[in-house]
Amino acid sequence: MSTETVIEIRGVAKRFTLVELERLLELKPGQVVRRIEAVKDVSLTVEPGTVYGFLGPNGAGKTTTIKMCVDLIRPSAGTIKLWGLEPSDPDVKRRIGYMPEHPYFYDYLKPQEILDYFGRLFGLDGAERKKRIDRLIERVGLDHARNRSLRKFSKGMLQRLGVAQALINDPKLIVFDEPLSGLDPQGRKEIRDIIIEEREKGATIFFSSHILSDIEHLCDRVAIINQGVVVREGLLSELLVSGQRKTELVLRHVNETLAGALGDAVGAGTDLGAETKKIIVDADQVSTIIALVLEHGGLVDRVAPHRDSLEELFLRTTVEQAAS
Repeated sequence: MSTETVIEIRGVAKRFTLVELERLLELKPGQVVRRIEAVKDVSLTVEPGTVYGFLGPNGAGKTTTIKMCVDLIRPSAGTIKLWGLEPSDPDVKRRIGYMPEHPYFYDYLKPQEILDYFGRLFGLDGAERKKRIDRLIERVGLDHARNRSLRKFSKGMLQRLGVAQALINDPKLIVFDEPLSGLDPQGRKEIRDIIIEEREKGATIFFSSHILSDIEHLCDRVAIINQGVVVREGLLSELLVSGQRKTELVLRHVNETLAGALGDAVGAGTDLGAETKKIIVDADQVSTIIALVLEHGGLVDRVAPHRDSLEELFLRTTVEQAAS
């Protein structure tokens, strides 16, 4: 496997200029021009053979950044290199598979016709195209619909076809923008399995998603972008370890008296039923909590270091940035 960095983004910004419509109607000289900064400052590195998750709320700049990586739009500032080359380099384009957030295909065509078109774009000969098309249609779960026109496809089926077209050239870098959107649980599992299989084959996967459980399950490394700026980036295993040294306790026999003694710690906890509570406290509070539990006839079922979920990390990071 190559050790060469696959994606290197440094200080990238993207500004769009819009003329306000109300001034256009008046056609006055000196009309106001408003600059929209979709991306302000993005820097990240994607190493070969990894699955990299790109997270952020709606409008954070994810899709704009992805489009700059695949050369659909150009940065206003900063640099993007793929394998050390410009995204516009033809050799780079041959090695990328890309699925946009909203894949669009002519709806009078059938799956094999769409895939045949993309195979021709990549210069695949007829025999190789047929072999790959048959394999991919089956792989993404569309074998039952191979002779159906796309106007009869559901959103989830179109997502599956979008994944297939992104893989037709056996890419070394796979870029997905919201690949799991619109899929039912079975479809999400199948696409997750494909991502894992491609990584095992040596491909690098860079994708955005709002389904944080899938990101947590799949990704080696993540970046969180908000308001056009990368606010957290790193190995997922490291980011999910709370820097505040929290401890998780599961308590039983939490009656009203014990709950009153514990106060806010129980109030913010999770009710597990049958007078059982899960609470998360600062590490230096653990001994005091345990003493109170035993004093009031409760039991301590479990004590463990607290590991953030990706959802907790995501919400905390975006809230902290909004407050700063």
